[in-house]
Amino acid sequence: MGKRPIIEPFRVHTVQAISMPSRDEREEALRRVDFNLFGLRAEEVIIDLLTDSGTGAMSTKQWAGMMLGDESYAGSRSFFRFEEVVKDITGFGHVIPTHQGRAAEKILFSAMVDEGQVVVNNSHFDTTRANVEYRGAEARDLVHADGLVPSHVAPFKGNMDLDALRDSLEADADRIPLVMVTVTNNAAGGQPVSMANLKGVRGICDEYEIPFFLDACRFAENAWFIKTREEGYADRTPKQIAQEMFSLADGCTMSAKKDGLANIGGFLALNDERLAVESRNLLILTEGFPTYGGMAGYDLEAVAQGLEEVLDEDYLRYRTRSVEYLAEKVLAGGVPTVQPAGGHAVYVDARALLPHIPPHEYPAHSLAVEFYREGGVRGVELGSLAFGVPMEDGTEKAAGMELVRLAIPRRMYTQSHIDYVAEVVLDVAARAGSIGGYRIVEQAPWLRHFTARLEPVEAGPGG
Repeated sequence: MGKRPIIEPFRVHTVQAISMPSRDEREEALRRVDFNLFGLRAEEVIIDLLTDSGTGAMSTKQWAGMMLGDESYAGSRSFFRFEEVVKDITGFGHVIPTHQGRAAEKILFSAMVDEGQVVVNNSHFDTTRANVEYRGAEARDLVHADGLVPSHVAPFKGNMDLDALRDSLEADADRIPLVMVTVTNNAAGGQPVSMANLKGVRGICDEYEIPFFLDACRFAENAWFIKTREEGYADRTPKQIAQEMFSLADGCTMSAKKDGLANIGGFLALNDERLAVESRNLLILTEGFPTYGGMAGYDLEAVAQGLEEVLDEDYLRYRTRSVEYLAEKVLAGGVPTVQPAGGHAVYVDARALLPHIPPHEYPAHSLAVEFYREGGVRGVELGSLAFGVPMEDGTEKAAGMELVRLAIPRRMYTQSHIDYVAEVVLDVAARAGSIGGYRIVEQAPWLRHFTARLEPVEAGPGG
């Protein structure tokens, strides 16, 4: 198509009004929620890029499928439709539905991880890390060095550092119950993982007889990047590539709110029968009977259909190009971002844009607040507020990167919405030197960025 703009491979069937709060109203909202964007009401946001999880639009076939939902408590036919689709894509023998991905994580780690152990990942995302640490274990990130430099351009910056993995297993194999790889690597900028890297992880895990799991919530986007960037896969379909990815693992956790194209749902899929039995027993305690697992029958139908639609090449081409379009616009205006663009979000490098704000004053959070203040655009901080580690001496270990994620909901916004976001980002960047930092007033022991209360500090070097 040359230079022609990418078009949405769908038509809009139903519309929902967007509220347009004024700048004064946005300022008042910021004060009311103690400068935590998670506290905002939906009607106080103009363009909501807080997350791509469960926020997208469903298709006519998904809505039609919901009308067929079987709400039987046990043995629902909607479960068996869901199970059939998941097994077809993943090849795993045991499919355990959960209400979302973090529930699958909680069950898996409850069954496999004990205090004092170590879970290795390319990069743990926030809920994954919290569930590991809740078990009293260490969440160890081993992303390749390419993934630690936002401006560095490489095709698979989400890869696991295989040498570091081998070193970890050599030193701590007796304390590592599983190895996990997140596809795509959300905490490292939504960057993909190559098939060669997954094969390398599988081989090393086999040497040490350690189970290997995928955090697969964006598996289809990862498959598309393999198709378009990795030698030998151009003629393979996204589904074939996804099936090969899953064939390398012993199981996976999945949030169907991402590449399931649904508003709720997830699953844990496994090959180990003993582990599956233990996981189902835990499921019954907190989620529900194993044929619904905290999901309504109509949600099972929506996820099953979504898992099929997400592997469509026209959709994946549009999806990744629309994210790339926003990244190109802000980068052309001099705004530093994680390069190249990931599959689901644009990540603005707050450390590079706001070098005068030290990590303990949360530069990425400051930038996220300004995007909302300027234009009602809500993103999310993925820096030292989300990933900083409080130390015993009262100081804090900063996160490896200070990023603001602008996560684009699936099939939700048009190009004019994205153009608006780009202009807001550029306007904020033009006054970057006047932006100040924040301090925490109150925080929770887990996932503090969701509920922390903050207050601004004076702008200027050192805070």
